[in-house]
Amino acid sequence: MGVVNEFKEFAMRGNVIDLAVGVIIGAAFAPIVSTLVDNIIMPPIGYLMAGIDFSNLAIAIPTPTEPVLIKYGIFLNALVKFLITAFAIFLLIKLINMIQKPKPAAPPGPTPTEIYLKEIRDLLEKRAA
Repeated sequence: MGVVNEFKEFAMRGNVIDLAVGVIIGAAFAPIVSTLVDNIIMPPIGYLMAGIDFSNLAIAIPTPTEPVLIKYGIFLNALVKFLITAFAIFLLIKLINMIQKPKPAAPPGPTPTEIYLKEIRDLLEKRAA
C-alpha cells in the first residue's frame, strides 16, 4: 500500500473528519464567546466589584522610563472565555454521547466447556433412554 493510499485511508476515517469539523466549529464559536464574555458577562461582574473594568486591570512595575504593565485583567477575561468555551464543548460532547448511545454487545456464544457439557448431557440422556 502506497503512502498516498495510506494517507487517504487515514484522512477518511471518522475521527479525523470529526476533528476537522470540531476545529472549524470551534474557530467559528470563538468570536461568539469573546463577545459574550467582553460585553455581557464581564461588565456586570465589574459593576458588582465597584465598577472595575477587568480589561484595564494591571500591575505597574516602575522603571526609569515607562512603567512595565502586567495586564492581568486581560488574562482574567481570557480565562473566563476559556472556561465558557470548555463548558460549552463539554455540554456538546455530552449531548453527542447521549445521542450516540453505544449499541448493545451481542451475547457471547457458548464456551467450549459449555459445549462439552451439553454433549455429555446428551450422551447421558441417550444412555438413560
